Amino acid sequence: MRERRAHPRVTQVLLVGVGGALGAVARYGVAGLVQRRFPGDFPAGTLAVNALGCLLIGGLMALAEGKHLARPDVLLFLTTGILGGFTTFSAFGHETFQLLRQGAAGLAMGNVAANVGLGALAVWLGRVLAKGLGA
Repeated sequence: MRERRAHPRVTQVLLVGVGGALGAVARYGVAGLVQRRFPGDFPAGTLAVNALGCLLIGGLMALAEGKHLARPDVLLFLTTGILGGFTTFSAFGHETFQLLRQGAAGLAMGNVAANVGLGALAVWLGRVLAKGLGA
């Protein structure tokens, strides 16, 4: 009897999904721990998660570039999966850093401005739309 193997795309989706669940749980734990340690109005938990996610993706991508972490499925699980569930800010930080490495400082700063500005605008618009629906 021949063993059936999962389609590569199904495997990738599962790697991202399982990693994302683990990352989300880790985010909940780390952000809560930091926020309890530094109570107040400032979102220290979110800042800690974002900074830690950027630290981790920087290290993982350096390992990948150095061929120490060359398996694409492992990299997918760790970056898109776990770190994607932990914080998408790590991807934003990595992409901005890559633009800077390529000498595209204008694009890097545009990326920062667009993500922060559009993000804040989208939150405002979402609130306006929700209130218009009776929220």
